[in-house]
This record gives sequence, structure tokens and C-alpha cells, in this order.
Amino acid sequence: MKVILASTSPRRISLMEQARIHVDVLSPRCEELMRRGESPARMVRRLALEKAQSVASLPEAGRGEPTVVIAADTTVVAPGGKRILGKPVDVRDAERMLQLISGKTHEVLTGYCLVGWNETGRSTTWSRVVRSKVTMRKVSTQMIRDYIASGEPMDKAGSYAAQGFGMNWIQAIRGSYTNVVGLPMCELLVDLEEKFGVRPRSRLDA
Repeated sequence: MKVILASTSPRRISLMEQARIHVDVLSPRCEELMRRGESPARMVRRLALEKAQSVASLPEAGRGEPTVVIAADTTVVAPGGKRILGKPVDVRDAERMLQLISGKTHEVLTGYCLVGWNETGRSTTWSRVVRSKVTMRKVSTQMIRDYIASGEPMDKAGSYAAQGFGMNWIQAIRGSYTNVVGLPMCELLVDLEEKFGVRPRSRLDA
């Protein structure tokens, strides 16, 4: 079965490669906006579905062979569980977010959606939301500003990278680490195999 990743995120592509699953990469066409009154969990599930459907409808996705499209959306929820911390709009916004999560526990949610079809075009859709709790060490304002100056936080939800220098500030993770990176691989691999028969390659060079 052909596997399409509806994301150009280097982190998600790398996770799929490490899982020994070859993917074709197509960019989704979806406005990543939260709707009024929408919970973070509903938002990531909806956006993952919209991303998957947008890629599944592309001519490049094809319909002549069994295929599954993987799409995901990840967000960071501030301590207290009510405010979403997206990608910072500027340096001041990044500093505000990092001050907010310093020394506290916040939640990371990833919604992912699988849209697959067989050779006849009959389709199946499956989605899931995975949560992880992340506890950050207390850091100084100067440490935050030095981190921002590195540029790493500026395109990351919550203004930190769990797979980059930001890992040095993480005291504990309850739940999936790869979920914090952007794709909960354990849960995803189970669903790919159970729902669509997709398994990792048995050998690295396969």
C-alpha cells in the first residue's frame, strides 16, 4: 500500500523514516485556524481531517492503487488547559510563551487522521487525539532570551523544540515523547497496521 504523508514538516518526515515506513510527501491545503468555542482536542482532530482530505483529493494522490494518507496537527496548551500556544508571531510572543510554561506542566495534543482507499476507490477514515503532559524546569529570563536568539523557537508551537535545544528544559514527559515532537508514533503504527495493513520494513535497506 502506498503511504502519503500530508506534511512537509522535517520532524514528521524523519519520524516516519526512523519507523522504516516509506512515504510520499504532499503538502496539505488547509487554513489552520481555531473556531470560536472549539476545544483544543476538537481543533486538532478537525484540522488533521481537513489536511488528510485536502491531500486525498489531489490528482497526485491517485486512486488507482491502495493508498493511505496520514495527516496530523499538533498544538500546545498552556498550564491550566484553556489557552492554546501556537507558533510565536514575534520575539516578544515567544518570550511570553516561554515565561508562561517555565517551571510548570503543560499539555501537548496531536490529532492525526488516516484516509485510505483500495483499488476500487472505496475509502476508510480513522482519527485519534493523543495527549502528553510536559513539565519544564524553571529558567531565567536571560536563558529564555538566549534561546530565542538562536532562532529555534520561532517556528515551533509553544516556542520550543523537544527534539532540539529545548529538550534541555524538559524535566518530565507523561505520555508519548514523539507526540511532543509532532507525531505519536506508537499509536500511529498500531492504527496503520490494524486499519490498513501497513507495517514497517523488516530491514533498514529493504
